Amino acid sequence: MNTVPEQTSLYEIRQNIYPRAVHGIFNNWRVTLVLLTQILYYGLPWLNWNGRQAVLFDMVNRKFYLLDWVFWPQDFVWLAAILIIAAISLFMFTAIAGRLWCGYACPQTVYTELFMWVERGFEGDYRKQQKLNAMPWNGEKIVRRGGKHIAWVLLALWTGFTLVAYFTPATTLWHELQGWTLGPWETFWIIFYAFATWGFAGFMREQVCKYMCPYARFQSAMFDEDTLIVTYDYRRGEPRGSRKKDADYKAQGLGDCINCEICVNVCPTGIDIRNGLQYMCIGCAACIDACDQVMEKMAYPKGLIRYSTQNIIDGKYEDKNMLRHVFRPRTLFYVVVLTGIVTAFVYTLLHRVPLRVDVIRDRLTLSMETPSGGIENTYRLQIINMDGKPHHYTIRAEGLAGLKVTGGDQIDIPALGNANLNVTLEAPRMSVLHPTQPVEFEIKAADDHKLKREVKSSFLK
Repeated sequence: MNTVPEQTSLYEIRQNIYPRAVHGIFNNWRVTLVLLTQILYYGLPWLNWNGRQAVLFDMVNRKFYLLDWVFWPQDFVWLAAILIIAAISLFMFTAIAGRLWCGYACPQTVYTELFMWVERGFEGDYRKQQKLNAMPWNGEKIVRRGGKHIAWVLLALWTGFTLVAYFTPATTLWHELQGWTLGPWETFWIIFYAFATWGFAGFMREQVCKYMCPYARFQSAMFDEDTLIVTYDYRRGEPRGSRKKDADYKAQGLGDCINCEICVNVCPTGIDIRNGLQYMCIGCAACIDACDQVMEKMAYPKGLIRYSTQNIIDGKYEDKNMLRHVFRPRTLFYVVVLTGIVTAFVYTLLHRVPLRVDVIRDRLTLSMETPSGGIENTYRLQIINMDGKPHHYTIRAEGLAGLKVTGGDQIDIPALGNANLNVTLEAPRMSVLHPTQPVEFEIKAADDHKLKREVKSSFLK
């Protein structure tokens, strides 16, 4: 009799995770950062600064407004510097204390936390959520689930609206929304980002951290045995087992772990930290708060689960020597490099001159002789006033004896405006000794001596 072999699935069946709410110092930090980041995210588009939106990526006019600064495409170097600073900061903080970004500030963590707050408001704590999930569909389940999803969708839509408000002024976007006159691109991105937020934070949750996030995959390359991680002290906790509070558990041959599994119940990714470091751990430290509460109830010392290093857990050195090993040559190198880049970034930003000038020679007429016997060259100056105020600019040139500007020696440019200016230079024939000689233009604002640029060019005989 032939038998058909069972088919083996290559994919693990997802188990629904209902994280238990937890309170403690690390949870307070996480809540504080969630509130702080979201106040900034949702509030900045509505902050008015000198008559305009304080933070705005104006893609149409190719300008980026940040408080008093206005950046242009030519300022790409500062964007590159910000990305470099962000990358090195990620490496540094990961080498020092693991996945701090994931546990406290990652958008996936933040919005999952927000969506879980809404979920608990409609469905109750983790036990009530499990009970509601198991019950058949009835009026209560429809009301609770429906209310939750309506609130999720509204939160997600407002999140998408806020994202688009960083590219289209928030007041303009709001008036267009009220008048049902939103453009196709604004409508697309609001709905797209809202759908992504609703799906990732409401449904996929830990699946994003486990399977989609690349950071979870390459984090091990930035860890070593002296990295601070959320870890279980197996030497103190094992062998684990249940017991009464007043029992002499040492005489029973037990460790401090009472095997309550609350550390598992509070984990947003559903792992057991007692099995050691796992790539699914996002470093949120919820298990630390939960375990410390249990230790306190049992009158045991806290810190069975704590931020520590693998070398300390393995007994290679004591807790009091932790900082000396955490701030090791590798992390100090990151600190030195990051400090240097940030210092250079801040210095150049504070000394940034909001004026850009490009000099282009007139290719149709390279040079010509003037009626007075001199030699004349024609140039085109492309001037961008990157300042938020209009300015009157004067143009000078030097580099040859008797060199003077005979045309195009001044121009008015409005705030955040640009202009092309034809400039002619004339020099006596006797001062032009070579076929090509260097000259330098000076473009300066009449009302601000700091607003000045020198641009080199050449003068043809």
